[in-house]
Formats: sequence, structure tokens, C-alpha cells
Amino acid sequence: MANDPLWRLPEVPSFSLTSTDFTDGGELPTSARGSDVGGEDRSPALAWTGAPEGTQSYVLTVYDPDAPTGSGFWHWSLTDIPASATELAAGAGTDDALLPAEALRRRNEFGTDTFLGAAPPAGHGSHRYVFTLSALDVPVLEAPADATPAVVGFVLREHVIGRAQLTGTQETPAG
Repeated sequence: MANDPLWRLPEVPSFSLTSTDFTDGGELPTSARGSDVGGEDRSPALAWTGAPEGTQSYVLTVYDPDAPTGSGFWHWSLTDIPASATELAAGAGTDDALLPAEALRRRNEFGTDTFLGAAPPAGHGSHRYVFTLSALDVPVLEAPADATPAVVGFVLREHVIGRAQLTGTQETPAG
């Protein structure tokens, strides 16, 4: 059974999340691969429309549910994206100048606060990279400064009023 990243999350209205760098279900661009597998650890461009009325901020997470860890792998977490924002430029995962001033980078699985590119183990098959943008009813998510993406997800549960998702794929061929 494939790990469903929405399993047991509250059902909320959906809105649209798109990218000029990849299509939903399509392969991530090479630039969004990890630097150790020929990429640039560069987050793709993202844009959204149709967030529910009452949205005061957004949280973005990027999660690989197919990582062979028993708990998946978190590649990026960003909180306090202002409600006025409708996009993130390519590279915003590593360049603060490309982020809205209010947005806060949070820890990823390696404990850093930047976007980690896709790097599934060689020969492990195709992995899904789920970009989830949650619309919140609060302007600031009250989470500890060193919160992991799992903790961010737990804290936002009480405030999520909408959710948009976009999934990219990537595979590392067997050597």
C-alpha cells in the first residue's frame, strides 16, 4: 500500500497549486534534484489561486512519502507566507531575497532550513514529492523556531482552512 500523505488529515476545501517547472504527476526538473545526484537543490516555481475566504497566511511543505525510512522524508517547510502572496519564484528554497519578508524557513529532514532536492536511492524506483500549500486562518503559525515539518504539520491542523497540492516525481536509476 502506498503511503498517502493526506491520511488522517482534516478534510478541507481545495484550491489550485501549479508550477511552470513541472506538471502534476510529472517529473521534477533536473534543477530540483539534489546536488549529490546532478541537480541544484533548487526549489521549483510555484503559483496558487482560489484560496478560501478568510485565508490569513500559508504554510508550504515538501514531502517524499516513498522514502525508505518508515516515515517518509521532509524536503522543505516554510511558514508565515502572507495571504497576499500568490507565488514563490524558482530558487526561493535557498534564496531569502526570493521569499516574502514575513515567510519563515523551517527545518527539513537534515536539520537545515533550505530546500533539499529530490535524491531517491539508486534503483529504488520512482518517488513522489508532494508540495502541499495549506491556507490558514491565522497570520502567524505559533510553532517553535526549531520545529520539524512534522511538528509544523501538527500545529497547523487547528488552523488549516484549505489545501492545495502538486506532486512531482523523480527516480535515480540503478548504477
